[in-house]
Amino acid sequence: MSTSIMCKQMIKPLLNITSGGVGGTLNLQLLRAQKPKEKVVVIMGATGTGKSRLSIDLATRFPAEIINCDKIQAYRGLEITTNKITDEETRNIPHHLLGIIHPNEDFTANNFCSMASTAVRSITTRSMLPIIAGGSNNYIEALISDQENQFHSKYDCCFIWVDVSLPVLHSFVSKRVDTMVEKGMVEEVRNMFDPRADYSIGIRRAIGVPEFDTYFRMEHSLDHDEETKIKILDKAIANVKSNSCKLASHQTDKINRLKNVIGWKLHRIDATNVFMKKGIEADEEWDKLVLGPSSMIVRKFLFGSGYMVHPGLRQAMAAARSVEMVK
Repeated sequence: MSTSIMCKQMIKPLLNITSGGVGGTLNLQLLRAQKPKEKVVVIMGATGTGKSRLSIDLATRFPAEIINCDKIQAYRGLEITTNKITDEETRNIPHHLLGIIHPNEDFTANNFCSMASTAVRSITTRSMLPIIAGGSNNYIEALISDQENQFHSKYDCCFIWVDVSLPVLHSFVSKRVDTMVEKGMVEEVRNMFDPRADYSIGIRRAIGVPEFDTYFRMEHSLDHDEETKIKILDKAIANVKSNSCKLASHQTDKINRLKNVIGWKLHRIDATNVFMKKGIEADEEWDKLVLGPSSMIVRKFLFGSGYMVHPGLRQAMAAARSVEMVK
């Protein structure tokens, strides 16, 4: 047999691509579907559970930028009352959708979906990992199910739920309100008090604002003695604590619904013991019970078996590990 005949017999099409997808051919839609999705990490939890802290801790270990998903922290102002992280606490990690909305505007779930989708696209084009963190679970659900931006079909999401036993969390949240008062929360809210204000829109929806309305209205009244004013102020602070605890319970119920009813795959991290410690012991528990397991979850999500990741992010990860080893 001649060499030319042998070659003709051996040369066969390696891949027959048609639009039909029948008889051993490959469907073009299937080929497109095999392209790996960009990765997004979503950190959820009730108020006070440490979502911001975890997002920043993870962003120091993985090349990442953070997208705020706390609808009240998206507004400018009331840094103490809304418990915004400080510039120092961000550790130079870029944050998106934090303190950018005018206090009197209404920041809806649709607004968040549009802005968050834009931020995610921007972050991934820089080969960075988007970390969405916040307690507005309705907004997170709206983003994931957003049909207009097709978020779910574009991105592969890893959900981390930082959970704390409600009795322990309620105690922490109440003490946190006392700390906020010591830092100047009452004065901060007083500075933006407007007797004609609408508490149903904008930043005035924040817990810690409407509760002081009665106190501010009668604060300078001659018809009330100082003892009465102090009682009204104490009542306002107690209402802030009560409403904060109710919010924590509501947020936990919402997350449980997403997990047990809607069927979201959530990685639950139990941080209860962290909140039962203080000082160095609390930090050690955080590293052991929260940061350590969360880092392993994210690493497996990005590089585990069966997963692909953007080459730029992989290179950034390698560079970050090299820097860490030098340190």
